[in-house]
Amino acid sequence: MKITRISLWHVPLTSHETYYMADGKTCDSVESVVLRLDTDTGLQGWGEACPIPHYLPAYARGVAPAIAELAPVLLGADPVGPEAVMEKLNRHLQGHAYAKSAVDTALWDLTAQVAGLPLHALLGGRQHADMPLYHSITCVAPDEMARMAHEAFDQGMRQFQVKLGAEGDWQADVERLKKVREAVGAGPLVYGDWNCGSSALNATRVGRAVAHLDVMLEQPCASLAECAHVRAATGLPMKLDESAHDMASVIEGHRAGCMDAAALKLSKMGGLSKMRQIRDLCLHLGTQMCIEDTWGSDITTAALLHLAASTPARGLMNTCDLSHYVAPRLDARAPSRMKGRIAPPQGIGLGVHPDAGALGQPDAILD
Repeated sequence: MKITRISLWHVPLTSHETYYMADGKTCDSVESVVLRLDTDTGLQGWGEACPIPHYLPAYARGVAPAIAELAPVLLGADPVGPEAVMEKLNRHLQGHAYAKSAVDTALWDLTAQVAGLPLHALLGGRQHADMPLYHSITCVAPDEMARMAHEAFDQGMRQFQVKLGAEGDWQADVERLKKVREAVGAGPLVYGDWNCGSSALNATRVGRAVAHLDVMLEQPCASLAECAHVRAATGLPMKLDESAHDMASVIEGHRAGCMDAAALKLSKMGGLSKMRQIRDLCLHLGTQMCIEDTWGSDITTAALLHLAASTPARGLMNTCDLSHYVAPRLDARAPSRMKGRIAPPQGIGLGVHPDAGALGQPDAILD
């Protein structure tokens, strides 16, 4: 089997509500890049990359040029065995992990289709009937965030990410965590996420003020050293996100003692091939994992759900249904959350089939 064509679409995804984050970061309408690999057997593999502003050294319009640079190596290649293909692509073009993640997902989709298996069977085997989700709450007024949390709780959600730091007021962040904890009661997981936007001082003040509430902190500061300082000063468990981006940084976070949990993001790590390796490292280190990505729709969500479904329970904190937060849905039949949990797609490969009407004509075809 050989890859004969690469098709690319640029699809605007609009958040159902604007996401306000620390340090002036926002996420509203973001462009996603959808990729399809066609083969000489008629099989098609799908991938997606959706970098959001301010998060990665990446942007959506950088995906297509990187794919065009990789096309001479990709076209004519046998897609079965994604890690071997990705090794060739990495030798041809260093970096650009976010663009390569879409290719890697499509290669895994094709490989699983050839095997006649759902993708999770190739990533470690199915460990869960369904997986817990977290619900992300935009950083707005504390009372409004509490209302959102209560509404999601009533729908079955039991893990809540509380965005912090939109206006740089540490006392307002204390109120956010207090009111969300009150809204969902004791038991559910609540963690406050600054997306690198806090000083160590302000994060420490927040952490000490809410230490009695059973909460976790997520990536308060830009540097690992600052995060480790906040972890030690507050005594609260911490989830790393931006600082955990490859195997070396995960090991460094573990050694620093501030990585009780880690966000493994598909486009940040360059696709399922690398992310599976990092997942297995986190299992060895005893780190809980959130299996997710920066942003995206049904293709990205499907890839995450397959990896989460094949992750042993001891390491899986939660996963994310990115397609829940945006419109349009690219595959209306793809999985949706139910009572705070979600199952991977059924069928072979990724198990998603993007709607031609939602995509329209490709913006680029390489063959």
